[in-house]
Amino acid sequence: MSVADKIATELEDLHADETSPGMAAVARDLAKAIDDSDAPTAKAVVADKLRTIMADLRKLAPVGEKGDTVDDITRNREERREKLRLLRTSGD
Repeated sequence: MSVADKIATELEDLHADETSPGMAAVARDLAKAIDDSDAPTAKAVVADKLRTIMADLRKLAPVGEKGDTVDDITRNREERREKLRLLRTSGD
């Protein structure tokens, strides 16, 4: 998978076209430039700029519906508790 493909996927996950379409377009162009270049120094410079833009886009991203680690732990705990409740009621 190319850098451009990976950046496009992340931009989609971040809803970057909705929150900051201009920066998202620049990020796509920079990612394509990395893929199209054979010069290591040029890639490094562009990658640094891309990293900065992506960091800004991540900060601007709306809070997603996907949970974080705390939500995952809570969900797992609730699933374990439910299994225990079922075992207790089926054993009676």
